[in-house]
Amino acid sequence: MRPEPGPPVALSTASVYPEPVAAGFELAAELGYDGVELMVWGDRVSQDVVAVGKLAERHGVPVVAVHAPCLAVTQRVWDADPIVRIRRSVAAAEQLGATTVVLHPPFRWQQRYAAQFADEVARAGEVAGVALAVENMFPVVRGRVRTVPYEPGFDPTDVGHRYYTLDLSHTATAGTDALALLERMGAGLHHVHLADGSGGPRDEHLVPGRGTQPCAEVLQRLADTGYSGAVVAEVSTRRCRTRYERAEMLAHALLFARLHLQPTEQRRDVTRGREPAPAPTVSRAEKREVARPTV
Repeated sequence: MRPEPGPPVALSTASVYPEPVAAGFELAAELGYDGVELMVWGDRVSQDVVAVGKLAERHGVPVVAVHAPCLAVTQRVWDADPIVRIRRSVAAAEQLGATTVVLHPPFRWQQRYAAQFADEVARAGEVAGVALAVENMFPVVRGRVRTVPYEPGFDPTDVGHRYYTLDLSHTATAGTDALALLERMGAGLHHVHLADGSGGPRDEHLVPGRGTQPCAEVLQRLADTGYSGAVVAEVSTRRCRTRYERAEMLAHALLFARLHLQPTEQRRDVTRGREPAPAPTVSRAEKREVARPTV
């Protein structure tokens, strides 16, 4: 259970890749996460809202957000029309009881979609009562060539949307000042992808605290300003050889979030050697390997 008060800490199902969506729900329940962000992509179960609902019910872990299929590799998931994909993502969020849909800006080659994007995001959110939170992205570097594949750019605050997702791996890859971007997003910050990066050209999604990003400072600001959105661990574990290794990394990410989302006074108690109230815990986390998924 999470300490109160504070924002929920959820696990992205992308964090268990290459294991399937079911493994995300299993590990979220096993480690003590408050919920799950559903990444809709090639995994057939992720595209089946009824199946996802059954997973949430079975494991007692709610879906707090739906990440729309807007990656380069998911352009045919649900429908080839990106506007249809937005609407299906919103409908999935409504059906699953999620309050947020995460979106990337359009690609530059999606000119017609780019022209409609801002209006569709605003309209869909108003109609459904679901927050469509547009995520900060990053340029792509190939050798000495640096290109921006997003229209009109990788920083959604340049356009202006009602809601934003702050991704701390993407700030590392883009060379963006994460704290400055946090300030620019202001009251529109609705969702956070907690990860880290070294500042290189690759989108790394490291465990928070293992890169160059001010992850602790961002979480502390959220705690001290009464942030009410979700904090979602979106960590790459694709190189893990076992479920135990994957669980260990995700347990570390959860503990990092719990610690730094404590209000300032509780953090001072920790540094002074006093017992904070209540102390964050993770259930059944790092000592044993959980069962393989069965879906």
